[in-house]
Amino acid sequence: MMKWTKETPPVGQSEHEPELSAYHRAMRNRLLAAPVVPAPEPWRAVFEYEYGVPVGGLLGIGFATDPDTGHDLLMVVSHDGHGLFDAVTGEKIARDRDPAPEDSTPDAVDDLSCPGLGPIAGSRVRIAGLFGGGLHTTTGDGWTLEVVTPAWPNERVLLSSDGGLPHSGPHGEEWWHIFHSNYSTFRAAGFSPSGRTIAVATSSDLSLWTRGANTGTSHFSSAET
Repeated sequence: MMKWTKETPPVGQSEHEPELSAYHRAMRNRLLAAPVVPAPEPWRAVFEYEYGVPVGGLLGIGFATDPDTGHDLLMVVSHDGHGLFDAVTGEKIARDRDPAPEDSTPDAVDDLSCPGLGPIAGSRVRIAGLFGGGLHTTTGDGWTLEVVTPAWPNERVLLSSDGGLPHSGPHGEEWWHIFHSNYSTFRAAGFSPSGRTIAVATSSDLSLWTRGANTGTSHFSSAET
């Protein structure tokens, strides 16, 4: 009879997990201690609600440009169809509740795109979210957006002007914790290609910040897509 002297660690897991260094513990603690704060000027929230606007069953988001106004547009893909928001005003400017089955989700094509609608009909928009893909994490004038998880599984979104982690300065001066996904599943976060819009999407909500023309905070009773 074989006698075991110690418990065998699970497959794929080392017997002794490495501990964080003092440096990394300090960084983690600093991130955990930083409360959610408003984005600094010149950024402003597009929607009035703390977590943006509700979008049930959100799968992913992607940016485009309005050919008439030049505004950033944000396309949202969800279980209930496709929607298109003006990222400066927050207005929902187009809606497709029943897209063709082959176009309903971005995983149907190699570049993870869906057909545009409204003013960008005839084009395709690459979608980042549940099926992969990504958005811009930096702007040409020095802003950085990072998604960190110091307390898994809840992601935190950091906006900074100091080049990104390790953020040696005080919170609220050159880096800001602007979003905490502690209530819903994180989907995507990033800048528009123009660098004028920040978008954060979870499985249930969409949040936008802009540094475009200030037309006032948008008011919505519902923005389900």
